[in-house]
Amino acid sequence: MILDLNHLANRPVVVGAGIAGLMTALELAPRPVVLMSATALGAEASSALAQGGMAAALGSDDSPTLHAADTRRAGDGMCDVSVVERILEKASKVIEKLERLGVAFDRMVDGSLALGLEAAHSRRRIVHAGGDATGRELVRALIAAVRAAPSITVLEGFAARRLVVEDGTVAGVVATSETGGAVLATDRIVLATGGIGGLYHDTTNPLGCFGQGLALAARAGAELADLEFVQFHPTALDGPVRPMRLVSEAVRGEGAVLIDEKGERFLADLPGGELAPRDIVAREVSRHLGRGHKVFLDTRRCLGARFSERFPAIAAFCHEAGIDPSREPIPVRPAVHYHMGGIAVDDEGRSSVPGLWACGEVASTGLHGANRLASNSLTEAAVSAEWVAHSVASATSSRIVKTPPTGLLPPPDPGVVRDIVSESLGVVRTAEGLGNAIRRLAPLAIGGSACADPAAVALMMAVSALRREESRGAHFRSDFPDQAVAPRRSRLTVERALNAAAEFDPLPLARSA
Repeated sequence: MILDLNHLANRPVVVGAGIAGLMTALELAPRPVVLMSATALGAEASSALAQGGMAAALGSDDSPTLHAADTRRAGDGMCDVSVVERILEKASKVIEKLERLGVAFDRMVDGSLALGLEAAHSRRRIVHAGGDATGRELVRALIAAVRAAPSITVLEGFAARRLVVEDGTVAGVVATSETGGAVLATDRIVLATGGIGGLYHDTTNPLGCFGQGLALAARAGAELADLEFVQFHPTALDGPVRPMRLVSEAVRGEGAVLIDEKGERFLADLPGGELAPRDIVAREVSRHLGRGHKVFLDTRRCLGARFSERFPAIAAFCHEAGIDPSREPIPVRPAVHYHMGGIAVDDEGRSSVPGLWACGEVASTGLHGANRLASNSLTEAAVSAEWVAHSVASATSSRIVKTPPTGLLPPPDPGVVRDIVSESLGVVRTAEGLGNAIRRLAPLAIGGSACADPAAVALMMAVSALRREESRGAHFRSDFPDQAVAPRRSRLTVERALNAAAEFDPLPLARSA
């Protein structure tokens, strides 16, 4: 059944309802805008799971310059310096804006904002809400603001399946819902669809976040950047629940240490210890697990009975798993947490395809470089939303886009792609593993099955990882353990990825847009 959405034609469409999508829609108000969410608002957003908070230079001993220095250090030579400075200069202002929108950030007894410390930050600058429920509080407040805005039309339960492109320019979006499919005509689309964690078995992201936004952009011909840089959080609760529960870095910021089954602190000699950059800690934890050890996060000395008060959400899911953090260490292991790569955008969020913007984790702005500094992502999403919205509003055109005819597509399903990605694009990569992944992914990416789009995204990630013959930030090659002399950002389209894949298969690959 084809649904009629002609009454919404020619309005800007924001796809995705995490913090980036919600904020972009709010920034466009009072201009009419459509906010499209595959589920009920907030139900499948990674933002709602964020525990760590938002990074901003608010302390008397801090400054945006210090924050920028920490960000560049974590980014391992890959950050765009101008982007870093531009976003972090606005960080404190966006905290104020969010408070005006109803976000209740945690405060000290004297009324000042409570500032936490996380890995690779040189100052306490992490703002939280609800202790370890920052993302949930942000999403709650922003959803309330969106629902109260008469200019925002919310389409819940509509999943974007394909972007319509005419003469190289965006002309609409194809979507499906439980009641049928629809084609919404528009020449302005903002993708705010989150990350790629659902391509892996071990992830802290909602399993429904497996790179749909990247697939939409790639199939439309957009250029993607730095796809090889996937951040693994070193301390996800080791258990059967998926997505995995995140044991926030803020816990280590309070003094928690990593130990093994013998009670030995195996990172004691590591510079920075448990608060070293995430990529380093994740690799060390992975290595220790690979040697047959178990790994635990021990909070008994630093927090003890205060754990439940300081981290109520983490305490709750630990208790659900039969663990009392005040009396016993928490079993942990690395899990995919954030994607530094994404749709290549300029400083206003514009992609290489006219009429297409990206905001949040799905975009590659250059802020994070090769390794995201903790709690910079929510800040980036909230700050960038204003610039993206201004650019979209300024791009209003006089031409009328008619509803384009197009067929409906089946819902995507990662299926076997999860096995391939988990095996070959993990904490440590090799040329052999990446080559095998490319051979297996290419036929899936050009087929018409439900796993075609996830396979296309994974193929682009594998090609990017194979081409980066060095170890930098979150990308580690055991066959190229050293850094190259000069850092370089990677760029790729799905067509170029398929061309690269053809080198691994003796049979020519059919081309499919």
